[in-house]
Amino acid sequence: MTETRDDPVRRLRGIMAKLRDPNGGCPWDIEQSFASIAPYTIEEAYEVADAIQREDIDGLLDELGDLLLQVVFHARMAEEAGHFDLDAVAEAICDKMVRRHPHVFGNARVTDAAAQTAAWEEHKAVERRAKAGELGLPNAHPSALDGVTVALPALTRAAKLQKRAARVGFDWPDAAAALAKFGEEAAELSVEMADGGDPDRLEDEVGDLLFSCVNVARKLDVDPEHALRRANGKFERRFRHIERALAADGGRRPETESLETLEALWNEAKRAG
Repeated sequence: MTETRDDPVRRLRGIMAKLRDPNGGCPWDIEQSFASIAPYTIEEAYEVADAIQREDIDGLLDELGDLLLQVVFHARMAEEAGHFDLDAVAEAICDKMVRRHPHVFGNARVTDAAAQTAAWEEHKAVERRAKAGELGLPNAHPSALDGVTVALPALTRAAKLQKRAARVGFDWPDAAAALAKFGEEAAELSVEMADGGDPDRLEDEVGDLLFSCVNVARKLDVDPEHALRRANGKFERRFRHIERALAADGGRRPETESLETLEALWNEAKRAG
């Protein structure tokens, strides 16, 4: 096969077709399926987010390419199975964007970004109801929570579930009320710990505590997933500071030091920023 360079997307499609070709393709690529590739797709999306958080524009270019490859990979496997191809994927998202932006491509009007978000969610709800009808479920009772995929990271999914419930009025009035609920859940966890800590009950209470924490974040307009990534990064920086400080002092290591020593170095790292 001769690669064409006049259209990069066409070239990428050709490369993927060659990789998947049973006659001379790559053995690893040939044996893959939607299920086996899905974890890589999720991983690449996270790497895109990581490059953005690090403000690494060159890295973002590279990671977006990796993510695009995942789309092309899935589309190629679907094409081989006779389901759809990359053009159908592009056409479907084009139609969806036009359909969900009637204020841009039609005569509808929106006043601001908040109004557009509400209109977007209503369009999605209409589409979900229509899809239920297409599946032969006209009498089904659609839920406000329909379409919140279980594959999302747990914090992100919790926030989405809460936002969906909030749209139909099931929500805390403000962040203070959500924080009070967090305190209530923390107290329930303390009781469970004092009662001996049954593993299933502890997991249940910790889950409630995390879910209520997401509620607090949501009411403060804080993305809990992003907030936790930042906290992870902060913890990593400070812990590495502890390791470097000990190593510079005669090659000492954290596991040989007292908690008081480690805490002092941690506070030193906090002061450093």
